[in-house]
Amino acid sequence: MRFPPATLHLRRAQLVLMLVVLVPTVLMLALGIVMLAVGTSSVNIFLGVLVLAFTTTAVTGYILVSIFVGKGASLARVQNDFFSSVSHELRTPLTSIRLLLEGLATDRLGVEERTQVIALLSREVNRLDGLLVRTLELSRIQSGRHAFDMQPLAVADLAAEAIASFDAATLSQPTPIAVELEPDLTVVGDRTTLVRALVNLLVNAWKYTGPDKRITLTARAVKRRVEIKVADNGPGIDPEERGVLFDGFTRGKAAVESRAPGVGLGLAIVHAIVRAHKGKVDVVSRAGEGASFRIVLRRPLPKVVPARATTAPAPITPRAPSTPIRP
Repeated sequence: MRFPPATLHLRRAQLVLMLVVLVPTVLMLALGIVMLAVGTSSVNIFLGVLVLAFTTTAVTGYILVSIFVGKGASLARVQNDFFSSVSHELRTPLTSIRLLLEGLATDRLGVEERTQVIALLSREVNRLDGLLVRTLELSRIQSGRHAFDMQPLAVADLAAEAIASFDAATLSQPTPIAVELEPDLTVVGDRTTLVRALVNLLVNAWKYTGPDKRITLTARAVKRRVEIKVADNGPGIDPEERGVLFDGFTRGKAAVESRAPGVGLGLAIVHAIVRAHKGKVDVVSRAGEGASFRIVLRRPLPKVVPARATTAPAPITPRAPSTPIRP
């Protein structure tokens, strides 16, 4: 027996709520207005005001319940899309592993072929493990179960650590990063996750650009905030893709066409990390003109130094010794 999806149940509940609550409330509202308009006695006026107050409360309750039901439907849709995407991404490496194991079980492979199959198995297992680790990391951050160690951090240190991790991840094609940082910039955040966010942006810029890679990392102060940008000279992002770019398991058209490795979790993790830091992340891009991702974080509050006294304290004059009292 198949049950209708959760979104369908929520939509039905919203429709029933509208028919049971909203329609009678509107009729009573009309009745209250009529009673106030034609009523001459104080009783009619009182009843009209009472009906209007009741209908106003009912309409307010209907609006609030509709908002909660809508959010529930949206959450159910996101969960369904998430599990569907996870299932699809897990199926690919699992299918490869099953086929490779079947090849090993036939005992028809030579020594060199068995070595290749074992290497492929190791690659698919690592791919599966990486997918599960990133999925769990995204889930922990989005659900608020990740422990963040918030403290003042130098942006120059974050950039240096991110570039070192980026260099280690791109040994197959080393790419220099042009860095432009304003001096003495600091932000409040968790070092590990912020470095992870910057590395994800740098690796994305590296994957989706051509052979002539030009990637820049810049940072500047804007009032009480710090803007950190990662820009590239890649194919750019279409305007219709920007709305879902930071959703999990979502990849742009350029990423699919270029067959770049990935499952669409990098930007979702960046978005979750920045939101947990009470910041924001956005992208500015045009098709064929590269992309520029911007992270905005808050700066530490300035320390309040107590003001020093401007006048010297009055000198203390010694007291004369008291004369003893004779009996």
